[in-house]
Amino acid sequence: IYPIYIIGHEVLRKEGRDINVEKEKETISSLIQNMFETMQASEGIGLASPQIGKSMKLFVIDASPLADDLPELADFKHAFINAKIIEKSGDLIKMNEGCLSIPGLHEDVWRYDKIKIKYIDENFQQQEKIFEGYPARIIQHEYDHTYGILFTDRVTKIKRALIQNKLKSLALGKFKANYRTVLGDKKSISRFILRNVED
Repeated sequence: IYPIYIIGHEVLRKEGRDINVEKEKETISSLIQNMFETMQASEGIGLASPQIGKSMKLFVIDASPLADDLPELADFKHAFINAKIIEKSGDLIKMNEGCLSIPGLHEDVWRYDKIKIKYIDENFQQQEKIFEGYPARIIQHEYDHTYGILFTDRVTKIKRALIQNKLKSLALGKFKANYRTVLGDKKSISRFILRNVED
């Protein structure tokens, strides 16, 4: 339904705005459904609104495709509105991650194994829950998007230096994806490349 915005586009670097649930309920309800469909069509398990060009604090997760290997994810399908992680705890675990906005690139990322998060769900109910293990990782990845953070920001400094050329190529559209995509304009891509060189 929506194309996916690719690294180098400025919207991926902005902190999303808070959603006014009372005023935007109907719009957000429709958006959530469309995001789920977009994510599934793109064969992703998570999608944040900046990835479809909408700078707001909203993300959706459907980890049920992983249920064969991780049965606890069979019914893990949720929307998170105005989410706020209020606590991270447990061990720091390293795991390989990828992202629809960074096609074809996977790197190891350290994340906390346990989080406590406040959010409004897809039924517009206020929630405060603890998530552990793989669900906690997926949430942290999507949550980062709503603050303009990509998983490549969380790899080691050495690894970040090694993948700079790959990131530049992706920003310039040198990739294959089985979903529609949107690249940044020339100015935003130039700023992205310059910023990476300075890092």
